[in-house]
Amino acid sequence: MSNAFVVCMGIGTVFVGLICIIILCKIVSLFCNIGSKESSNNIATVPTPAPVAAVANRQEIIAAVTAACAEDMGTDVSAIRVISFKKL
Repeated sequence: MSNAFVVCMGIGTVFVGLICIIILCKIVSLFCNIGSKESSNNIATVPTPAPVAAVANRQEIIAAVTAACAEDMGTDVSAIRVISFKKL
């Protein structure tokens, strides 16, 4: 009988705590949304395209990426051959 009481109290405590966290998150999101609506009404933003920058040292970037891949795979850099390199 005592073991069942301990289990029920533990499960009850966990669910009461989770419900409190959910309520707290809802309250905080309401405050954040109120602040963002006020600031968005004052400022009109226009999306601008991101500038395309030319890569000056392409070989150095390829070498750095190849070294990072070799380190992650646990192999030597000379064992990796780069066939193509594209910006995603």
